Amino acid sequence: MKKNGMGSHQSTSNKKDEWMTPPEIIQALGRFDLDPCSNENHPWPIADMNIHLPNDGTKARWFGRVFLNPPYTTVECDRWLRLMVLHGRGTALIFARTETRWFFKHIWNEATAILFIEGRLHFHHTNGIRAKANSGAPSCLVAYGKEDAEILKHCGIKGKFIQLKTP
Repeated sequence: MKKNGMGSHQSTSNKKDEWMTPPEIIQALGRFDLDPCSNENHPWPIADMNIHLPNDGTKARWFGRVFLNPPYTTVECDRWLRLMVLHGRGTALIFARTETRWFFKHIWNEATAILFIEGRLHFHHTNGIRAKANSGAPSCLVAYGKEDAEILKHCGIKGKFIQLKTP
């Protein structure tokens, strides 16, 4: 079955849905307590606790400050972001699909702040090598909770910060 995640990284030959967050994003955001959809061989640390397949991070107990870079298919993004809303503390990295039902439901109506990233990100392969093509779509970081909104506001990542809720 063909996967349509990550905007196909501007390539019709990409059929995978596992892409690593660029390390400069993580460095700018600081340390997290939990990454519920990590990769077993992630080349740089993101969180103190990482959940990866075969374990299902959607069924785990979420705690502390969560980093979420979910699979980018519509169904998966909706499912993971619903859990982030319920948890209420952390930052998600997603495509800026501002017109979609899940974006309205989980971001416009629930998030504390958004940082629309300037330009398009280059994600990394699971071995840590930077993808040759950019992600194929604009990305944003979405904060849930006061602490993560403040971190986004001052993180230094180029883009446009928008406060959605006053904590």
